[in-house]
Amino acid sequence: MTGPQHEAMPARLPDTDLSAAHASVRLLERLADKLGGRASVTAVYGEPITAEGVTVIPVAEVGFGFGGGAGREVGATKTGEGGGGGGGAGAKPLGYIEIRDGTAIYKPIRDPWSDVVLPLAALVIGGAIPKLLRALRRRGRA
Repeated sequence: MTGPQHEAMPARLPDTDLSAAHASVRLLERLADKLGGRASVTAVYGEPITAEGVTVIPVAEVGFGFGGGAGREVGATKTGEGGGGGGGAGAKPLGYIEIRDGTAIYKPIRDPWSDVVLPLAALVIGGAIPKLLRALRRRGRA
């Protein structure tokens, strides 16, 4: 079937006492409950792992966020719609806590690029500055 009389029409939700704003608030509350229930100390400090007398506790930075939306009816024909919502979560490993012989030591996980790029940049800049200063002095005398 084709033609204007058979074009797909957007589905309408049944009319209820819930406004779009109230429905959005309920959605956000449900999202917060679900995500909040998962935000625990084990999300940041993972489950301890013990082997050969050494205990390792993973450490991470964990964050989450969510948002929503609303809608309204517009004009005399009361047309308009709304909605929205979304959320996300992320975790970044930072390091671990090593417990050995009753002593706990935090060991960060380092980015290998910072161990290479920063010293290399310092060498390049350190070598270029004297040449740049000499060139500026010569230009000032001319």
